[in-house]
Amino acid sequence: MVNCPMCDAVIDVDEEELDEGDSLICEECGANLSVSGVSPLELSAEDDDEEEDEDFEDEDFEDEDELEDEEEDEEEDEWK
Repeated sequence: MVNCPMCDAVIDVDEEELDEGDSLICEECGANLSVSGVSPLELSAEDDDEEEDEDFEDEDFEDEDELEDEEEDEEEDEWK
């Protein structure tokens, strides 16, 4: 038995059948979990890290687009 790192609910799993990197879903909160260690059994949340990375990447692309637009505007102003 191990606790969910998100909601602290008890997750009943056969610890001997789990390997590092395996995925689980918490029945209480629905969090996608990953086995981060087997001795002792440790779980970590998968979704939060991925969502934060995606949001961060999206912001980077928006900033790059804005910079390119500003550079184009400056170039146009210089030609006038």
